[in-house]
Amino acid sequence: MIITVDGPAGAGKSTVARALARRLGFLYLDTGAMYRAVALGGMRRKVDWNRPEQLAQLAGRLRIELADNRVFLDGEDVTEALRSAEVTAVTRYAADNPTVRQHLVELQRAAAGHRDVVTEGRDQGSVVFPEAECKIFLTASAEERARRRLHDFEAQGKARPLEEVLADINRRDREDASRAVGPLVRAAGAVELQTDGMSVEEVVDRLEAVARRCQKTPGRKSV
Repeated sequence: MIITVDGPAGAGKSTVARALARRLGFLYLDTGAMYRAVALGGMRRKVDWNRPEQLAQLAGRLRIELADNRVFLDGEDVTEALRSAEVTAVTRYAADNPTVRQHLVELQRAAAGHRDVVTEGRDQGSVVFPEAECKIFLTASAEERARRRLHDFEAQGKARPLEEVLADINRRDREDASRAVGPLVRAAGAVELQTDGMSVEEVVDRLEAVARRCQKTPGRKSV
């Protein structure tokens, strides 16, 4: 069974999708990390962001692997590096590149294969796995997501003003919704969960309940 968890930046998708996969014994697929890995590769190789063909060509040569909740780029563990503000600022160049998206969608589908998977991102239920048996749209207010992202930065020892983080969140929302390929949308039939004021444990409990209902509904393609 494939469970898709889509939603805007800072909604906590990675944290809860990883925990949900662990509870269910499913494979966890962090697709956002794949775009970040391409962006990191572009930074390191100093691609010209105004020449999208350079990044597209590079993406086809990069070796991106997800294993044991870690992300490897050409054999190097870059899990922590991918969450830096510098990588976040340029990930849009990978996400907005049609050739990069096509390549990564193929990798995502190949990674899932015929296994039980929890996959999270922006377009998993709408584009990558439109026939997924269980679709979830995870969201929260922009203010709540900014506070969560600020907490992540503080954990990395990088202080930033809340107003600046909120502005980044609002910009990302506009970019994700208006993207020509793979825009952020709530997939048809997806269960929406607003998580303001909820703990991670509470969110995972709710998602597990949705997933269990899907498992008990033979032949159902979405919830």
